[in-house]
Amino acid sequence: MREAHVSAEQPEAQEASRLPEPHAKPGRTGGAQGPAPARPQAPLGLIRRVRDRATFAALAGAERHVRGPIAVRFAVGAAGARPRVAYAVSGARNAVARNRLRRRLRAAAARAEASLEPGGAYLVSARREAMTMPFDELVDELRSLVVEAGARR
Repeated sequence: MREAHVSAEQPEAQEASRLPEPHAKPGRTGGAQGPAPARPQAPLGLIRRVRDRATFAALAGAERHVRGPIAVRFAVGAAGARPRVAYAVSGARNAVARNRLRRRLRAAAARAEASLEPGGAYLVSARREAMTMPFDELVDELRSLVVEAGARR
């Protein structure tokens, strides 16, 4: 096919876009956007994580307090420091279930924060059954185990 056989006419105009022209913003999403909203309950950071090997060794040798699917171990630490908590989750079928249970335990520990000993280190472990417990019951069990573990030091 040669140029002589191709039509030189322009195609007809296409139909109008679905958005009216004044509302179209090329390269941007629609609507007014401001800064991201603040989280409803920003963490206060009053509970720290257990990171050092010596604390984990002390927790491994500590007495285990068990009630249902939850267990707590306690090790004494520096008197003026913030409490530290580590979590051990077992029996979950996959990573999604393990992480969900760990988040539930972290939220329950935040609710039971007033019962934690200042400077103490806790190892909170839970089995799969803790996933189906009502949250208020989980908080109550954890709070009572924390008080029991701290009282027996």
